[in-house]
Amino acid sequence: MDVSLENLSSSQKDELMSTIKQKIAIANAQELVAKMTEKCFKKCVGKPGQDLDGSEQKCIAMCMDRFMDSWNVVSRALTQRLQQEQYKG
Repeated sequence: MDVSLENLSSSQKDELMSTIKQKIAIANAQELVAKMTEKCFKKCVGKPGQDLDGSEQKCIAMCMDRFMDSWNVVSRALTQRLQQEQYKG
C-alpha cells in the first residue's frame, strides 16, 4: 500500500496531522506516567509490601508534584523554542 501525501486533499492532510498530534500527545502522557511512577517508586518505596505507609505516601505525592512541575517547565520551554524556530523560518 503506497500512499503519497501529495495525493491527499488539504482537509485530509489537516486531519492526518491532527491524528498524528493526538497520538504523540497520548504517547507523551503515557511516557510521563511511566517515568514518574518508576522514579518516584524507586525513590520512595524501600521495601514493597501490600500497603504504602504514611511516609511513603507523602514521599510519592511530593515526588509526583515535583516531577510534574519539572515536566511542565521543560514542556513550556520546548514549546516556546519551537514557536521561536517556527517564526524564524
